[in-house]
Amino acid sequence: MEMMPFNAVAASREPIVAFPRTLRQESPDWQSMVPMLVNGTVRLRELRCSDAPTLLAMLSTEEVSRFISPPPTTIEGYEQFIRWSHRKRAAGHYVCFGIVPAGGDAAVGIMQIQLSPGEPAEWGFAMGSPFWGTGLFVEGAEAVLDFAFDGMGLEQLGARAAIENGRGNGALRKLGAVCEGVIANGLVLNGRALDQYYWTVSADDRPRKKIVWDLRTH
Repeated sequence: MEMMPFNAVAASREPIVAFPRTLRQESPDWQSMVPMLVNGTVRLRELRCSDAPTLLAMLSTEEVSRFISPPPTTIEGYEQFIRWSHRKRAAGHYVCFGIVPAGGDAAVGIMQIQLSPGEPAEWGFAMGSPFWGTGLFVEGAEAVLDFAFDGMGLEQLGARAAIENGRGNGALRKLGAVCEGVIANGLVLNGRALDQYYWTVSADDRPRKKIVWDLRTH
């Protein structure tokens, strides 16, 4: 969850645990269109450049950014990231959803899935602290996992969380993820190396949820 592809440093991670990225069924053409996912009080949709101001406000606080790769520091930086995410999705390497609360229009966080050649598929998330503890994260995570397994055809997803990140590790455990081991010095922030737990969640090991997929333009 902490290796966000905001910059070149985040993209240079070295995988420690190697699980094959296998597909369990023929996947829909998510490279052409990412559906809107609806679960309870949350909607997840592909990011728009208009989300940049809200993402800047939500993800740049110290309490949110302390355990993720350094996020952009300007609206323009987020706009560049959003355009980059669209290109990577079209190439089949990455999907990034904006987390939109019921009654809102702007994204207050992101949930991502990264597909890198020769590496396990991984997912991650970051959300503004005003929405912590509201249930928004769990509903959003359930929808993204449903999409990863049933929409993209993945069998397993990995995630990383600094050992010190109690909230992040607790969230992964709540979703049914299994801790597979420790990645020594897996995250470097401000010159400080942090050990990470490596978690996996599988398609067959999680409760099934009723997620609504909206394929209309959004």
